[in-house]
Amino acid sequence: MDKFDKEILVIERELLFCDGSFEGFKPHSEDSNYETLILNNFKFLRRGDVEEDPSHKQPIGYALLVNPETNKVFAYQRSTKAGEKRLHGKWSWGIGGHVERSDQHIGNPVYLSLLRELEEEVEMDGKILDVNVLGYINDDSNQVGEVHFGILYLIKTDSTTIEPRDSEIEVGAMLGIEELEKKIADENVVVEDWSRISFDPLKEYLQA
Repeated sequence: MDKFDKEILVIERELLFCDGSFEGFKPHSEDSNYETLILNNFKFLRRGDVEEDPSHKQPIGYALLVNPETNKVFAYQRSTKAGEKRLHGKWSWGIGGHVERSDQHIGNPVYLSLLRELEEEVEMDGKILDVNVLGYINDDSNQVGEVHFGILYLIKTDSTTIEPRDSEIEVGAMLGIEELEKKIADENVVVEDWSRISFDPLKEYLQA
């Protein structure tokens, strides 16, 4: 089946932003619990019908893989085989993807899709210790962001080595926050927008 014929989880923009929209990053709190809002109001639509339809948002579980002992984060460069052409060659420290109908089992389909993406994309030499929602990402400044909404998860792991398993990842490694900062500052390196947006809350967490 063509990827655009698959049904993915979406939420109407008006329902998601019933209390007003935001741009950039918003921390998770009892008053800003978009995860619960999505889980109470989602539906499934054909991906090809919503890929350029800003009246709907496609929630994406976007996970930062962090080793709290080494204070390092898994970062990678997307290959030219990445499913979203607009992200080819860009650096990222977020793992995630669309929530498919097959992810709708007992529990949270966004979280279950995230576990599926992790299994498909990387191989870890350790285990997951903890998973928390750090906050949310919304960026309506470009065509990709206009139809997507990020649930930013922070996944703690005791892994010291994480290797790419998916051909959509060109190269990947555990990097320190200073190394990520250098990539953002390097004009020859293109960092995807969501990773740029997630950098400040990630840095705050690592330096806390």
